[in-house]
Amino acid sequence: MPKITIKVDGSNKVIDVDSDTRLVLAIERAGVDVSHRCGGHAKCTTCRVKFHEGEPKKMSVAERTKLTETDRLGQYRLSCQILCDHDMVVEPLKLVRNESWDDPGKAPDEQIPDLEWTT
Repeated sequence: MPKITIKVDGSNKVIDVDSDTRLVLAIERAGVDVSHRCGGHAKCTTCRVKFHEGEPKKMSVAERTKLTETDRLGQYRLSCQILCDHDMVVEPLKLVRNESWDDPGKAPDEQIPDLEWTT
């Protein structure tokens, strides 16, 4: 399985992950305290990221639905709904240390549940 390089802007972390790793898990495994309050189901938007390079063209139906209903489409992406399939430079926008939570939330599954893509 090919390795993908993810640079986490603001943390100076550069990590190599297996292709098709969920971005939220890659960021967290790099030691960055990215939030994921809903457990990776595109319900809470706390895993939001800004892309500096390599924003994926495809989007899950769940991500598009949530960003549209919250009027945030085009402002940020949900790292719980993104698979690492090419090199990226991302900036997590909600870190646990900046919130009033004790933990990031329920751990997301390795796979994105009920995944459907849209463009």
